[in-house]
Amino acid sequence: MTVSTAPEQAPDQPERPDRPGAPARPPLARRLLRDPVVVSGALAVLLWVVAALYSPEFASWGQVVTLLTVASFLGVIAIGQTLVIIAGGEGIDLSVGATATLSAIVASRFMDGSNEGFVVAVLLALGACCVVGVVNAVGVLVFRVPPLVMTLGMIAVVTGFIRLYTGGRPEGSAAPLLRTLVTGDTVAGIPGVLWLWLGLAVLVVWLLRRTSFGWRLYAVGGNPTTAYLSGVNTTAVRFSAYVLSSLFAGVGGMLLLGYAQNVYTSLGTDYMLNSVAAAVIGGTALVGGVGGYLGTVIGAILLTVLDSLLRIMQIGGGEWGDAPRQIIYGVVLIIVLTAYGRQKRLRQ
Repeated sequence: MTVSTAPEQAPDQPERPDRPGAPARPPLARRLLRDPVVVSGALAVLLWVVAALYSPEFASWGQVVTLLTVASFLGVIAIGQTLVIIAGGEGIDLSVGATATLSAIVASRFMDGSNEGFVVAVLLALGACCVVGVVNAVGVLVFRVPPLVMTLGMIAVVTGFIRLYTGGRPEGSAAPLLRTLVTGDTVAGIPGVLWLWLGLAVLVVWLLRRTSFGWRLYAVGGNPTTAYLSGVNTTAVRFSAYVLSSLFAGVGGMLLLGYAQNVYTSLGTDYMLNSVAAAVIGGTALVGGVGGYLGTVIGAILLTVLDSLLRIMQIGGGEWGDAPRQIIYGVVLIIVLTAYGRQKRLRQ
């Protein structure tokens, strides 16, 4: 009697579409509508068209470059946020805004409007941010503090340190080299910060898709037990994600300094929740193990276009301040979360 050695197909695996009787694949249009990157990109284009119709100047090349420049700061800060969320464990880093402010304040103090201390200022600023990331990681992974609680507490710690360090009055300004890097035109009138963002985006996408670190990050976020049994050091992977989150927040803070030239204590406040929104709108699931940075890029652009549209429509300001814009941000995020909340992966 001949015994078949062919492995049985798992009952929850879909059959290959080329086999007789296999279920038909959903139409292309339906698959595209289920892709958060496609949906977010289409929504960003739609909002841009609406803004251009409302104000024709919005469609000019200069305005597009300005819009992408503003989006780049959120995009860079959201790199680390994306990594932390993908790593799972209810991971989230709400301290990125305060960390970005810390980076800008330390850098401006040591640059003080001169190129002489540029390298030292960059190293000190990024070093301070890495310390924040290490403390976050230790609190979450060693002392088992919930990430939401830990990073919220870190906001208070960093903000208090900033007040002690500056006395409530930040000093210094960006080095000319940093200003040139961020706002100086390079090719086709495109500022250097956009080329830097493009380079970082390519690097992060490659890191997530083509390296063992990226594979381990998805494995830990998707099913930490299976990843651990497969030999993955789950603690080290998540530890790295929190440190990288603070590091990229620091990079974003310095880029903001180069754009604004001077620093203030609330420089990075708006990026605390917007970085989460950019990642989630781009398809990074809060449950972990799902998502990617390309979607975060689209999410950052979408939020920037939305904010610009609300501004040219003069929504907000006056006695109401930014409240109307914040309400609309929240509504958009809730809609997106509801739309993609049912697409959570089946977990073991």
